[in-house]
Parts: sequence; structure tokens; C-alpha cells
Amino acid sequence: MTGSSGRPIAVFDLDNTLADTGHRQRFLRGRPRDWAGFFAAAPQDPPIAEGVALVEESARECDIVYLTGRPERCRRDTLDWLAAQGLPQGRLLMRADADRRPARYTKLEILRRLARDREIRVLVDDDELVCDDAERAGFTAVRARWVSRSAALTEAQNHEGRT
Repeated sequence: MTGSSGRPIAVFDLDNTLADTGHRQRFLRGRPRDWAGFFAAAPQDPPIAEGVALVEESARECDIVYLTGRPERCRRDTLDWLAAQGLPQGRLLMRADADRRPARYTKLEILRRLARDREIRVLVDDDELVCDDAERAGFTAVRARWVSRSAALTEAQNHEGRT
């Protein structure tokens, strides 16, 4: 089913899909993890060329939705970063500040909601579990494997519900 625009949706993750978090993963190595530092450093993320090219290509035929595990309190920094990179306009969906569910659950819930009245052409995400669950639910997923992920970030995404 298509929405009022008649265009399908391409859904893009941010961290390690469009934004290289390598410089800020150091905040996740200690215990307790420094989440405030991790998210405060996000505006300095360099863009990832492979992800940028794919979102620009997708925007020719699709409406773009940016779906991130970043908490809502990071909205202004995230919107500023997207604009500074010259990325295509798109809706930004973020997790609620207090939502600590793993990304695989929050993102699949949002994908299903979006799919109620729009075709989801593709999900592009670096999280293997998010992609696996999306594919099992019938969505097409592209795995963003263009940067290396730290074990701390993987644990945070899969178990701590932080990003």
C-alpha cells in the first residue's frame, strides 16, 4: 500500500550506517559507560561515503526516513548533523529517552507501523540483529558493513537499548 505521495520509503539508520562513530566509541569502553559523552560527540561524526551515496541514490525514487536508536534528547544535534552533511530531507524517528529496549525491537515496531500505509522499499542498518528481524518480518534489508563496530557498541545495541 502506498501513502499520499505514492512513493515508497527507504529507511536509514544513522550510527555506523551514515555517521562514523569510531571516534566516540571510546566512551563505551569503561564501566559505567559514558553515554552523555558518547552522544555529545555525535555532531563530530564524519559521514560514511558508502551510506551517503546509498541514501542519495534512494532519495531519487523514495521518501527517506532516518530511523535511529539515538534518544530523543539528541534530536537537535542529529538534525543539525543531517543538514550539515547535505543529506536528503527526511523524517527523523528516534527512541524515547527512557526506552531501553534493544534496537531490534524498537526498530521493527516502527517499521511495522510505517508499513501500515506505505511501502517500505528497503531498510539500511549496520545492526545484524535488526536486519535479521526485519527480513524475517518480510522487509528488504541492506547490511551497512562499511565500518567496523566495537564490541561495546554491539553490546549496547543488542542488550542495553541505548543506541
